[in-house]
Amino acid sequence: MSASAEATVVITHEVGLHARPSVKFTKLAKSFAAEVEIALADNGPWFDAKSIVKVMAAKAPKGTVLRIRASGDGANDAVDALVELVRRDFDEGADRARTA
Repeated sequence: MSASAEATVVITHEVGLHARPSVKFTKLAKSFAAEVEIALADNGPWFDAKSIVKVMAAKAPKGTVLRIRASGDGANDAVDALVELVRRDFDEGADRARTA
């Protein structure tokens, strides 16, 4: 039986899950072997979290409860890492500090 994991996290980033945050999210998702998906509602639809086009198409604004699920090798690590990325505002604070 393959591993699976799920979690929810609230998007607090000012622009939500758009352009730069989506790139960071999908890049991190791709670093795991597990299949990773996101949804904006409990019943879906679910989107491939490794697809920048699908993640951006979700149009998740600030305040959205993002559902993340993964299955396969590294599922728990993938979900934990993606939740932490969202909680850190996609590391945008650090990016802004470096450019200021």
